[in-house]
Amino acid sequence: MLAKNEGPLDRGIRAVLGIVALVAAFTLLSGVWQIVAGVVAFMLLVTAAIGVCPLYSVLGINTCPVRPGTRS
Repeated sequence: MLAKNEGPLDRGIRAVLGIVALVAAFTLLSGVWQIVAGVVAFMLLVTAAIGVCPLYSVLGINTCPVRPGTRS
């Protein structure tokens, strides 16, 4: 299992953007853009829910605050 690498602010922003993309996919867009927005929304919501971003892992980014003496 991957260690969490998203902080609370990062997760909140991803959740809000995921909801916006999901609403756009179902109400504003059509065709290929609807599919793209749906996939992006799904990825944002999943990474916000689990707190792990695979791209962050590859790039070595970590926005999750770690308290001394604890493991994430």
